Formats: sequence, C-alpha cells, structure tokens
Amino acid sequence: MKARLPKGYSNGGTNNMQQLARQAQKLQDDMEAATAELEAKEYTAAAGGGAVNVTVTGKMELTKVDISPEVVDPEDVEMLSDLVIAAANEALRAAAKEKEEKMESISGGLNIPGMF
Repeated sequence: MKARLPKGYSNGGTNNMQQLARQAQKLQDDMEAATAELEAKEYTAAAGGGAVNVTVTGKMELTKVDISPEVVDPEDVEMLSDLVIAAANEALRAAAKEKEEKMESISGGLNIPGMF
C-alpha cells in the first residue's frame, strides 16, 4: 500500500523544506547581526539626580563610572555605593530590554531555544 500526499503536496516537499531552511538561516543571520550591533552599543544611566552616571555595553560590561565630587562623603560610603549599584542596574536593564525587543521584532515573537 502506498502513502498518498494531500493534494498540492506532490513533488513540492523538497522545495518546501529547502525554502524553510533558507528562511531559518536568514532568521539566524539577522539575529547574529542584531546581536553584534547591540553588543557594540553603550547605555548610560544616572542615579541620585545625576550624581552618579554609569555606562555599560551591550555585552553587559560596565565601562565607565562618573561620580560628582559633591556626593563623595567619607562618612557615608554606603550611600555612594547604593547610587553606583542603582545606576549600573538601570543601564543593564536598558541594554537587556533593547536586546529583547530587537530579537522579538526579528523573530516575530517566535521563541527558538539556543538562538539568543
């Protein structure tokens, strides 16, 4: 007994698989390009009304910390530490959010494990 394909599927299966493979490769290429672009970007955030500014890269690396001299109080180092942490976390959140949005726009919301 021979298996029969539904109407419209005869001899087109190979072409459909090749087209699907090309689309998957294009999606992967687009995501890799977007990742490289995002990793090259820098994100800056401030805390304490601009008293502390930090810059991170899209690779989630802290690259710069600017601290206003007026917030440097030797008797309140803990407050300064809190401001640096708050600014760094905000910059990292901005980088992660942009990456998530960019990947979602490329994939159309499709979640493919291991792709990003």
